[in-house]
Parts: sequence; structure tokens; C-alpha cells
Amino acid sequence: MKTLIKNVNIVNEGKIFESDILIENDIISKIASAISEDADQIIDGAGKYLLPGVIDDQVHFREPGLTHKGDIETESRSAIAGGVTSFIDQPNTVPNAVTQELLADKYEIASQKAYANYGFMMGGTNDNLEEVLKTNPRNVPGIKLFLGSSTGNMLVDNPETLENIFSNTKMLIAVHCEDEATIRANTQKYMDEYGEDIPVKFHHLIRSEEACYKSSSKAIELAQKTGARLHVFHLSTAKEMELFRNDIPLKDKKITAEVCVHHLTFTNVDYDTKGGLIKWNPAVKTQKDKDALWEALLDDRIDVIATDHAPHTAEEKNNVYTKCPSGAPLVQHSLVVMLENYKNGKISLEKIVEKMSHNPAILFRVEKRGFVKEGYKADLVLVDLNADWTVSKDNLLYKCGWSPLEGMNFHSKVTHTFVNGHLAYDNGKITEEKFGERLLFEVKEN
Repeated sequence: MKTLIKNVNIVNEGKIFESDILIENDIISKIASAISEDADQIIDGAGKYLLPGVIDDQVHFREPGLTHKGDIETESRSAIAGGVTSFIDQPNTVPNAVTQELLADKYEIASQKAYANYGFMMGGTNDNLEEVLKTNPRNVPGIKLFLGSSTGNMLVDNPETLENIFSNTKMLIAVHCEDEATIRANTQKYMDEYGEDIPVKFHHLIRSEEACYKSSSKAIELAQKTGARLHVFHLSTAKEMELFRNDIPLKDKKITAEVCVHHLTFTNVDYDTKGGLIKWNPAVKTQKDKDALWEALLDDRIDVIATDHAPHTAEEKNNVYTKCPSGAPLVQHSLVVMLENYKNGKISLEKIVEKMSHNPAILFRVEKRGFVKEGYKADLVLVDLNADWTVSKDNLLYKCGWSPLEGMNFHSKVTHTFVNGHLAYDNGKITEEKFGERLLFEVKEN
């Protein structure tokens, strides 16, 4: 199978250039200014931009055990419609993926159901070090630790256990950092005043800057002490930005950082109109925090943009504060949100590609993906930067059927998504055949 894309603007490794690109089977075989080979399909890319597929390093697709909210099939369909060609899913499913057998079960499900390429994190607990150490770094992206409780409580709070995991695994350790004691004390304070129905506008004061900083600074201290590779998920505060550096290349960093689309988009002011729909852990915080996240993203203290895609039903999200789960679906819209920021002059196309495609590939050492390069897997996204549309219920693909972005207008659109060389999404239509593959990772000594 050969596909030829003509006259397209390719965005790759800090450059934008007009070119043709030839895909043969699952590989990018040729990038040149004029390719005249016969092809099974020819796409005119004139005026459009070709990006490497987005690699989302943090999603919760809810399978197994929570499939009333979302599942690997529905959420990976949403992903490819949004230009996300690879995802890394988290272990807080039911049961939690905390043994090799349970992790293998998730991979088996994905091999049947995934429209996009997939990786699953192994979960760490207070008592599964032996299982953690059996994890194969060739085909599992890393170890996930919840240092603050969140959906599907997998809290790891035993200092000895943490030190053991950090000291003994060579794999990347990804962490959710919020200090549990701080959150519990804050929650109690507001419950004493309001009972169960705490106004959601206080969420960022309950899951506070202090709770985040206390936990992330401790995790970083432990990583520095043990030499572990640490990746801190979904940063949300200005204060935490002082913990990260930008004076060495990403490939040499042992401690890395991620920001999520919602922390770059919303602030605490939005609780008044969005309510529980924008209740996330860690919480969306202040304008000052949002500004600091943007600054750190642009100066490379923050390495990766992700979604923390975490669907819940509308009914669940309409509960009172203490029963309203945190999380929201985002994987269909992360790229267009960032393209909107490009349109508004906040970030360049090259930087979007760096943070959403190149850097996740470098950080997780994903094999042969994340770049528009000859010999690499053809995971590609074609976008039209002049297409106006509005997010509404009738164009959502999430199983939960809602989005915190409903009613928002966008001026760019994903028109085509290729997964392993196959045209998986074409102007609103998803090919029913599933082309997702298990992600593989390069194994290095450190």
C-alpha cells in the first residue's frame, strides 16, 4: 500500500517546509520536494500542515472495570479524530494494573480494540515491589505512582516503599504529586463549614499549591538521591516551576515535567460557569499559576503537553462536591486547543509539535515514532488551520457524551489521521478497521 501526500507544509524538528511525502505500508519511505511515484492514494495537502501524530503520555481510558465512563475502543476513536495516534494509559482501572498478569490483560484488550497505538503503565502500590521489578522496559513505558489519592485510590504513602521503588527500578517513574495529609486537612476544614456540598470554587484551595509543591519537591528530592528517572505529571502551580531546569537537552534530563491542556486553558474563575465539569486533580488554579505554566512550557522547563483524559458520566459529574469525581475527557480536542493558542500568538506550530509529539517520544524512548522522518512509522496528522467549527454534543466521540469545551469555537481542524500508514480518520469519518499497535521502547542503561 502506497500513499502520496503532495504539496504539504511539514512541521518537524523546529522547521516548516513544503514537501511531498510517500508512505509505503506502515513506514514513511520518502520526503522530497517532488515525488512522482505511482501510489494507491494521492492526497493533495496544498495549504495544509502535516504534523507527526500526537503522543499523549497520560490518559485514563477506563478499561477494564469502569467502561460505563469510557473504554479503549471509544476513547481511542476519539483520540485519532483529534490527531492523537499513540496513548499511554494509567493503571487505576478496576482491578488496578499492579501485577504482570493484570497488566497483560489490559494489553490483550487493547490488541483487539485500540484504534491508536498503545502503552500501559505498571502501577506501584505500598506492597508490590516484586511485581514492579518484573516489568519489561522494552514494551512497557514506565511505572506510575500516585503520591496523592485520586480516582481508583492507589495511594503510595509508605516512605520506605517509595525509596525502594526509586532505588531499584531503572524504568521511568511517573508520579501524581499531591500531599494527602494537606488535602485531607483542607477538605475537613471546608466540610465543617459546608458539609458535603462544598462550592467547587474552593477546589483549588483544597487541593492547594502547598499540597502540590510539598509532594513534587519530595519526589524530586528522592529522585536526586537515588538517581531514578522521574517524570512529574500534570503540574498546576507557579511555585513548582522552580523545581525544573532547562539548561540541558531533554534526552539528558533525569527529572522531567508535563503540563495538561486544561491547566493551560482554564483558571479558578471558570468554576463559576463550568462547576464540577472542570474539577480535576490537581485542581485548575489561578491566572498567576496558568501564566507561570505557559512561561515554563515555552522556556523548556516543562517538557510535554498531555491531556490526563479521564471521562466520567454527566450524572457522576453532577453530584455534590465530595461525590463529584475529578477528571474530564480531552483527547479529541487537545491538538485543536493548542492550535487555537497558535492562532492567538501564544505558541508556535514548531513548539506544539515539539511538546506533543517529539518530546513524549524522546522522554519515553518510543521506538520510531513522534517525528516526520524517513524510516519512521507513518503516524501523521493533516490539519487545516483555516476551518471554523464549534464543539457540540453532536460532534463528540467520547462515550460519556460531554466535554468541558462544549460551546467553544475553534479555527483549526484535524482533517486526516494516519496510524501506521493507514488512513484511520478522513474528514470526520473513522475507518472501522483498527490499526493501533503496541508501543515499543528503546532500552538504555540509564
